[in-house]
Amino acid sequence: MPILLFRVDERLIHGQVVIGWGNELRPERYLVVDDELSGSDWEQELYRLAVGDGTEVSFLTVERARQELLQWTASEERTLLLTRNIDSMLRLARDRALEGRAVNLGGIHHAEDRTRVRSYLYLDEADRERVRALEAEGAHVSGRDLPGSLKVGLEDLQEE
Repeated sequence: MPILLFRVDERLIHGQVVIGWGNELRPERYLVVDDELSGSDWEQELYRLAVGDGTEVSFLTVERARQELLQWTASEERTLLLTRNIDSMLRLARDRALEGRAVNLGGIHHAEDRTRVRSYLYLDEADRERVRALEAEGAHVSGRDLPGSLKVGLEDLQEE
């Protein structure tokens, strides 16, 4: 349970995550799972500045995160795990690695071919397929931008 939140958010670490979810969950560590960002020191520093208060922030590839997942879930350190897109979260969840875990879709914004599910959540058919695949891997997927907001269930995520 020490990973308190598995969240998909294109902006990764930003106000909603640090203030909204951070104040609610009081994380000691953020794990950012993103293949590109894991190799960019200067971008990582920008994200660390957003957290600010000395909270640990680690940047990992999906493959490395898969290797560390059991250790993190056994840890007592209060942790938020973030991915930029549903595909990365699905790759992390393969082989039922997130079975029984809640996955939050919190910020996927407008783009070509995506339709509005909520003001903070736009999905295309490939995204909807990945959501179904996450559920098939045993994760419980819902949409919610902030802790006090209404949670959107799987059926609502599949509507167009």
